[in-house]
Amino acid sequence: MDSSSMHIAMFPLFAMGHLTPYLHLSNKLAKRGHKISFFIPRRTQSKLEQFNLFPDLITFYPINVPHVEGLPLGAETTSDVSFSLGPLIMTAMDRTERDIELLLKQLKPQIVFFDFTHWLPNLTRRMGIKSFQYSIIGPATVSYVRSPTRMRQNMTERDLMQPPPGYPVSSIKLRSHEANFLASIRNWEFGSGVLFYERLNNGLMLSDAIGFKGCREIEGPYVDYLAEQFGKSVLLSGPIIPESPKTVLEEKWSAWLGRFKDGSVVFCALGSEWKLPHDQFQELVLGLELTGLPFLAVVKVPIGFETIEAALPEGTKERVEGRGIVHSGWIQQQLILGHPSVGCFITHCGAGSLTEALVNKCQMVLLPQLGGDHIINARMMGSNLKVGVEVEKGEEDGFFTKESVSRAVNIVMDEENDVGKQVRANHAKLRNFLLSRDLESTCLVEKIVMEEENKVGREVRANHAKQEFLDKA
Repeated sequence: MDSSSMHIAMFPLFAMGHLTPYLHLSNKLAKRGHKISFFIPRRTQSKLEQFNLFPDLITFYPINVPHVEGLPLGAETTSDVSFSLGPLIMTAMDRTERDIELLLKQLKPQIVFFDFTHWLPNLTRRMGIKSFQYSIIGPATVSYVRSPTRMRQNMTERDLMQPPPGYPVSSIKLRSHEANFLASIRNWEFGSGVLFYERLNNGLMLSDAIGFKGCREIEGPYVDYLAEQFGKSVLLSGPIIPESPKTVLEEKWSAWLGRFKDGSVVFCALGSEWKLPHDQFQELVLGLELTGLPFLAVVKVPIGFETIEAALPEGTKERVEGRGIVHSGWIQQQLILGHPSVGCFITHCGAGSLTEALVNKCQMVLLPQLGGDHIINARMMGSNLKVGVEVEKGEEDGFFTKESVSRAVNIVMDEENDVGKQVRANHAKLRNFLLSRDLESTCLVEKIVMEEENKVGREVRANHAKQEFLDKA
């Protein structure tokens, strides 16, 4: 490792939706010569090894996840449990603090990237290591929900329906059921008796710098707002477009998709953790059927059922035989999105899924869940950037119908629809922008450690030089 490269430790939340983007970022950093120590749950390591494109520079350090009463035996990530048990995974992560401290003493990285381990900044400060809160939750969401102005508020539903004072984009607003949900989680305990927002607040306040995935052309106004609000460096990593996987699409999916003409298939994937209530699951499936188009839906088994088949609407299997599949297992989403037959992607609006969709030609239908940054992501894509169409939901209950699902798909797939034309044109422009420019040419770590005027960078460089001297002594 030469003197210009850094040693970075990664300690994301033990959730596939966090581990995966942290590994994508690790690949980008390793490509530029940086050494990465990646802390990962022991049994989960095998699921991510295929995405490690630089095994000579990215080293996995398996963590034994302590068992917490109430968790199923062997559960390591939030993907292994229901949504309600997610806080217990966080409790288990908190109980690894001593192990993490020992690893950091042994490895001596210059910077640790983290998201929800609120105790990490104080730990690294004692060790002379910099902490960097790298959030997969977008800056638009963090600035909407957790600006210092919001921290001082009681966070009522009425407050949250409107953006905070000074928020840079007035068109992003919440509906009643969304604001009610965000207000309700102000008292949500997220592991070890610590409130969810308290974890996020501590990271924002105590970390040496804050970072997000994205580029200034899209996220710039929110980053500037946060930097002003918190009085510290807020940096962007670039869009972190995933590298092409080493693997090829499984034959069964390749063969099935290959039966249909280009741009005709609707692909629906709602993330690794979202379980729909049975009635909403049925509305989704019936909506896909109603489009009349071939479809592949990848969803978790709905609440209260053991199998997908048992939960399907009566007669669906027979009616869509040959043109529709509802699947509950893991699937190669990135490769499927790139398949020429896929023309529409119904997404839960997770940050990783949106990035994968934006750099492919399939059109986006936005079906956000309540949680994370999915709601604000959907508003950004649908109302602000106009690169997708959001499925209509009830203002108060947040429920969608089979008609609203079908209508959104038909808008983006109909070449004569005026709204669809605008969405397709905007998507094409943004896709070309993301693919044609080297938006990651100056990665965020280099911005931190190389800029002479950056206080964090000066301290990191001084510590790095000191460690090199001690190693040679």
